[in-house]
Amino acid sequence: MWTFLVVLGRGKRLFGETAKPLALRLVRSQVSTTGVVMSTYIPDSDIQPDAIASDEPSEQELARRKKMANEMW
Repeated sequence: MWTFLVVLGRGKRLFGETAKPLALRLVRSQVSTTGVVMSTYIPDSDIQPDAIASDEPSEQELARRKKMANEMW
């Protein structure tokens, strides 16, 4: 997967509606001279129901957001 860090707004879904949830494991990552992130993932395991994030942010997420708001990240 190549990630181009450009914000364009809403876009197309990477996977179709029928794609089965699946955990992926990062096995390789490289950044090009132009900032493109090139990542290779392999299937790792099925997603467990308790692994899906809740609507409420964790304490760690709240701390991350606070750092970002204060430009300390």
